[in-house]
Amino acid sequence: MLDGKMRRIIGPGLDAIGRRLAAAGIGADAVTLAGFALAVAAAAAIAVHWYWTGLALLVASRLADGLDGAVARASVKTDYGGFLDIVLDFGFYGGVPLGFVIADPGANAVAGAVLIFSFYVNGASFLAYAVMAERRGLTSDARGEKSLFFTTGLAEATETNIVLAAMCVWPSAFAWLAYAFAGVCLFTALSRIALARRTLRSPE
Repeated sequence: MLDGKMRRIIGPGLDAIGRRLAAAGIGADAVTLAGFALAVAAAAAIAVHWYWTGLALLVASRLADGLDGAVARASVKTDYGGFLDIVLDFGFYGGVPLGFVIADPGANAVAGAVLIFSFYVNGASFLAYAVMAERRGLTSDARGEKSLFFTTGLAEATETNIVLAAMCVWPSAFAWLAYAFAGVCLFTALSRIALARRTLRSPE
């Protein structure tokens, strides 16, 4: 829901940095991998209760996630780069909640499992719709130039990042935040299923 607005705010700055990185010979895939390494470090910091360190690493990871696309647009875009970005994004979305589960299994395990389940369902609805849209030749620029067909929803990357950051600031509230956001993610998946029912039921 907020991704479009966030892109308008930070997009020009990311594009400027992306052009500089591309000019320096740094590839988009390298930025993607660096962002995932920061995400793993964030999850590890959270797992040992270094929540503010985890927050800083989380923010750095998400900035890298925005930069890889900017670098690709300034140099060479590849299908592999888009694939790698999506796969490692989902690694991030699973890894950070896992860090909270490891930090306090007694308080966080069930809520963390519910949140990861909701990410799984929401992600599946997103990717399945993208595949079917590609088969039908559908296009969308709702979230800018992307490797896949992007359907918008209530729970997008910006909302997810805000919630994960809030968990780092208020780790004792992890379970409540996880249950609440899991509901938002599942609602987004259901809305995407309704969209698919309206747009994909007719024969190709």
